Amino acid sequence: MNTRPTVIIADDHTLVAQACKKLLEREFDVIAIVGDGRTLVRKAVETKPDAIVVDIHMPLLNGLDAGQQICKLLPEVKLLYVTMNPDPELAAEAFKRGAAGYLLKSCAALEVLTALKSVLEGGIFISPIIMKEAIASISTESQTTPGTELLTERQREVLQLLAEGRPMKQVADILNLTTRTVAFHKYRIMEALNLGRDAGIVRYALKNHILSA
Repeated sequence: MNTRPTVIIADDHTLVAQACKKLLEREFDVIAIVGDGRTLVRKAVETKPDAIVVDIHMPLLNGLDAGQQICKLLPEVKLLYVTMNPDPELAAEAFKRGAAGYLLKSCAALEVLTALKSVLEGGIFISPIIMKEAIASISTESQTTPGTELLTERQREVLQLLAEGRPMKQVADILNLTTRTVAFHKYRIMEALNLGRDAGIVRYALKNHILSA
């Protein structure tokens, strides 16, 4: 009987995902590799892994929002974010949304294994290079990005897809909504965030790490 912990890898860069798989297979059972946040949520619900190694910047649904949805559906799953972004405030936001670990992609390979073992044992792991600043951000409520919490989960999904340059019809198809509903969500998003033009959606998404540059 296989008793090794099960892991899903979520990264839209195939070479990175495959390299991570090769590394983790030494001690873990990698049950799936996915390339976007929406597929990640669906696959996590289907397979109920012990842990997920996830990038923050992914298409269709970013890693933060995908992880937050997964935490609500599967609170026992451990989320380990592995990203190129050393911003301590981004790390703080990840932990506020349910992360158990936050690593930089520049870290040593063995650090990934150490981090994954740590979070599976109930610990928290943060890359040492950003640990001090991240902890300060986590404990300072004023660091929360203005406007972020004004949006619903669905509105954040619509925001990312629109910021990716997708037509409203395509957004509607992806989210299984009507075009009219998407248009309404867009209106409410722009109203809540005080955005005067469509370009403001892209700027907001980039500034708040919903979309990568």
